[in-house]
Amino acid sequence: MTARQPFLPVPDPVAFSVFGLDIMWYALFMTGSICIGFIVMYFRAAKKGLDPEHVLDIALWCVPAGIICARAYYVLFRWDYYSADPSQILNFRGGGMAVHGSLIGGIGMALILFRKWKEPALKWVDLAAVSFPLAQSIGRWGNYFNSEAHGGPTDLPWAIYADGEFVHPTFLYESIWCLLLFLFLLWFDESGRKKFDGQLICLYLALYSLERFFVEGLRTDSLMIGALRQAQVISLVTIAASCALYLFLRKRSQNVQNRP
Repeated sequence: MTARQPFLPVPDPVAFSVFGLDIMWYALFMTGSICIGFIVMYFRAAKKGLDPEHVLDIALWCVPAGIICARAYYVLFRWDYYSADPSQILNFRGGGMAVHGSLIGGIGMALILFRKWKEPALKWVDLAAVSFPLAQSIGRWGNYFNSEAHGGPTDLPWAIYADGEFVHPTFLYESIWCLLLFLFLLWFDESGRKKFDGQLICLYLALYSLERFFVEGLRTDSLMIGALRQAQVISLVTIAASCALYLFLRKRSQNVQNRP
């Protein structure tokens, strides 16, 4: 009888070594995803009436802010572990980054920059909103090579093998959803369906959070808020807030258009 084979091979987290230093696939995918996201922003900026050179400045300021906040967010909700071994707090090579934290840090720093430059913040965040899910779709494969961010046991044919059992490839579910979300937002924007500034970021936040709520329920390594999965709580709050903001911005846009 043939032993069951996983949908994807069990990965080696090390891509290659340089002078004895292991270079991890996780780092390559995370770095690559960020670079590709900003490249897409750069080439789309001029079409939206924005200065592409600002994209480089945004990258220099927002990437570090996003990484720091992603790590801080993760460490905060795993403080029981990191308080016992503080030396692991800066061990980025072992994984442990929270998407919600990166969004808070990156968008927060961007808003500070836009205010300083007197740039239209909503136009810029709409531009970034198209790139966000593309970067996430690529970056999630870093979780695969780290054998993390997977779900619980399953008999489904696309199960992967991790921690000694066949499990849901939740990283793959999110990667596919984010790729589709990127294509949808790109189509929505390029087809002229965008009607007001801030529309794309609201759609991104609501649709990404919808997926994250359901996929998070399958994961076994979720950060918790008491007895609840924090990503599910944050996702519900984000869906409500983004829908409310969507309605507010649409109403404001209509009022401006109707002024005599």
